[in-house]
Amino acid sequence: MSATFKSICPATGDIVWEGAAASASDVHAAVAQARKAFADWSLTAFDTRADIAKKYAEAVREKSEDIALAISRDMGKPLWEARTEAGAMANKVAVSIDSYNDRTPTRITDTTRLAHRPHGVMAVFGPFNFPGHLPNGHIIPSLLAGNTVVFKPSELTPQVAQVMGACWAEAGLPEGVLNIVQGARETGATLLEAKIDGLLFTGSAATGTFFHKHFAGRPEIMLALEMGGNNPLIINEPVDIDAAADLAFMSGFITAGQRCTCARRLILPMGKFGDGVIDALEAKIAAVKIGRWDIEDIFMGPVVSAAAAEAAVKFEADLVSRGGKTLTALDRDGAFLRPGLMDVTGVDVPDEELFAPFLQVIRTPTLDAAIAVANDTRFGLASGLICDDATAWDYARPRLRAGIVNWNKPTTGAASTLPFGGPGLSGNHRPAAYYAADYCAWPQAGQVAETAASPAMRGF
Repeated sequence: MSATFKSICPATGDIVWEGAAASASDVHAAVAQARKAFADWSLTAFDTRADIAKKYAEAVREKSEDIALAISRDMGKPLWEARTEAGAMANKVAVSIDSYNDRTPTRITDTTRLAHRPHGVMAVFGPFNFPGHLPNGHIIPSLLAGNTVVFKPSELTPQVAQVMGACWAEAGLPEGVLNIVQGARETGATLLEAKIDGLLFTGSAATGTFFHKHFAGRPEIMLALEMGGNNPLIINEPVDIDAAADLAFMSGFITAGQRCTCARRLILPMGKFGDGVIDALEAKIAAVKIGRWDIEDIFMGPVVSAAAAEAAVKFEADLVSRGGKTLTALDRDGAFLRPGLMDVTGVDVPDEELFAPFLQVIRTPTLDAAIAVANDTRFGLASGLICDDATAWDYARPRLRAGIVNWNKPTTGAASTLPFGGPGLSGNHRPAAYYAADYCAWPQAGQVAETAASPAMRGF
């Protein structure tokens, strides 16, 4: 008998979903069904696959409020923000079709042919912070390329996957092309051992590194990993201190700090200007509205669980023990956290991604020193520079080691028409978003001739 598990809303403590976890036999059956469906789906014309995806986008738009409610109830994300996620899910289809045609084209000449072929059965592991948008960004390009998919949502946010599945069914996706297996660690472990052809993952560095080790020595498995970052934001004396503080606030604390592109390290110049940014940030922390997901005028809700909030407070305490100076302490109430700010200049701090609304402030004397601090990390996902000096931006941009480098924008800003990923421990050089098509198909090249003719040969 399959075990059951529950999703508990971190904002209310209510049980919002309860269901059966997929057993080992369920997982293997889902993979077998995907394998069977692959034969026909991979040979279905691209235009037909694209038409189904467009109908899926229409269904997502029709069910956008259901999707938003599922996201908010599972993880506590404010409803206004969950609605933007639902919108991004629908919009992903058109971008993915453009990406497929651009990144994986078919090109035929009189003597050569280039086409792209799907891998087979792709396992998609979804994260909790964007339980619809991020797995959607793997699933759509996978299906467009002709792959079939087995999708395991995060056990913390299971609801939206069911709505997604219903939308694909409504769009006419053939049975077995998309298979959803709910469950926790055991379900995921079984899927790793099944006969899959690829694993597409967005989540923590620890989990992604485990997957990388698990598939070591198996180059036949396509592995696309996006694993977050210890992201720096440099503020280099723009005229508008309040605007700089707003950008830092948004970078560090949107989604309760639970975006992989959130700023974790705020790098400020020494002196009066840096002091002014800190003062402005502390005022904004004191004033920000935090509450349940169904309150319209809140900026942020809770983190995903009380356990996650407790881990953040412990992380903060560890930095204090290392010599960090508390500027504004994390204020915890269950799973709710009022943002924290700490000066760690000169402190030996762990190079880790804390998924919570907490900024570590580092003061530096020069822009070069700020760039050095920004690059002093194993990660490389996102970074940003706030300044009014275009010369400083032109100097810093090629020296910042990150896949996303923003100027006078939050570090969380990312365009769907651009790649999403970065070097170091942020992934395995398989960026997502517009470049997802790259890991969903492999190129098949050939020389061709309409009639057989003897080649030029020597020795006869």
